[in-house]
Amino acid sequence: MAFGGFERGQSAGQPMAEINVTPLVDVMLVLLVIFIITAPLLARALKLDLPQVDAPPAAVQPNTIRIGIEADGTLRVDGEAIGAEALVARLEAAAKVSPPPEVHLAADKAARYEFVAAVLGAAQKAGLKQIGFVTDAPPPAAGATQ
Repeated sequence: MAFGGFERGQSAGQPMAEINVTPLVDVMLVLLVIFIITAPLLARALKLDLPQVDAPPAAVQPNTIRIGIEADGTLRVDGEAIGAEALVARLEAAAKVSPPPEVHLAADKAARYEFVAAVLGAAQKAGLKQIGFVTDAPPPAAGATQ
């Protein structure tokens, strides 16, 4: 910072009243060059043509337990309405079978997460490790042939 000047009208103790903007302009020009160089790199995207595959739904294995959770929390095991205690007993019995069955969990879209978490916790506590989430297949596109 300059506190004095070489001009004749100023006293030695009076600060200089003009701001030196040269360093500010230098910094701004460097930042401008950096942004000019990096801006095209940030906006670049790759266009990928990914293959479209129509895979059939996964086949249900004979040793699969399908658990459904309705919006009100009602549990259904293989289509049969069941209580939470009976579900725990059935999962513990199924975990003792060799090889242990897979659990397919299909929850209603409006079901609360606490119901889903309770079923997942019961299956994990029983010792079942293969748990999958089942979703409905999307409706076919208009004009699609099957």
